[in-house]
Amino acid sequence: MRYKLSRHNVALIIAACAMNFPGQIARSHTAGDFYRGKTIRVMIGSAPGAVYDLTGRLLSRYMGRHIPGAPSIVVENRPGASSLLMTNYLYNNAPRDGTAIGMPASGIMLEPRLHLLTREGGVARFDVSRLIWIGTPVQDPEVLWVYGTTPVKTFADLKRTSIVVGATATGADNYTLPLIANEVLGTHMKIVPGYQGQGNIFVAAERGEIQGNTTGLPNLTTAKADWIKEHRVSILVQFGTRRIDSLPNVPTAAELAATEDARKMLLLYALKFNMARPLVVPPDVPPDRVVALTRGI
Repeated sequence: MRYKLSRHNVALIIAACAMNFPGQIARSHTAGDFYRGKTIRVMIGSAPGAVYDLTGRLLSRYMGRHIPGAPSIVVENRPGASSLLMTNYLYNNAPRDGTAIGMPASGIMLEPRLHLLTREGGVARFDVSRLIWIGTPVQDPEVLWVYGTTPVKTFADLKRTSIVVGATATGADNYTLPLIANEVLGTHMKIVPGYQGQGNIFVAAERGEIQGNTTGLPNLTTAKADWIKEHRVSILVQFGTRRIDSLPNVPTAAELAATEDARKMLLLYALKFNMARPLVVPPDVPPDRVVALTRGI
């Protein structure tokens, strides 16, 4: 005898299969299915034009090709308080479905311990331990450089002569590192915060408003390669955990420390430069999409 199934019975059978085999049904919707036709926003916590911005834009140009479903990628600049504003937005307001990625300053990861970004009244409305860190495209140290018009040419000169250095915000590395150098290494730098981005700091040096700055090495080697080629800039100190191959004759700050405690403190702070330009997504992004984004970097 043949039995003809009604639409109602077919629906009941499908529902029963879904109850008995939930894993197989759930796996039919993959990260590729989700991302197909979607747009991912990469939010950069710095102003346009600096290497943070250039790194994010370069990565975004190719990243979509390596994510299942080939989503489109758009870049947004959200500068302010050394990425604090962007990270607050990412954690509290951005969608938690894998379509929002942040590129904060690496100091964000140390904020719960050091409170560098929030000491002047800012508010960190995020839990670093709940953010999902998906990787970093580059590792590089911060360096202290001086412009060619200043009489300071060596680190020893910097301990004898006071110079003015530019910074973006009081919690940024380009403020914190000169402050640490003054307190721990005996330099005499006057720090002027308030510049919107690294590009503005470079212009200020050319105008004679400041004599130097601390910045990520690629900011100099890419944005100001002509300065290096024409010997218009001197790099005096690097703040990584070790000397990098391209700067074999430039000491690390830890090497210049007079005490073991100072050396350990400088090395601890330098650890974050092993994760320059980190990429992070908000909590609760589905694991398969986290894997897809991580592989896409």
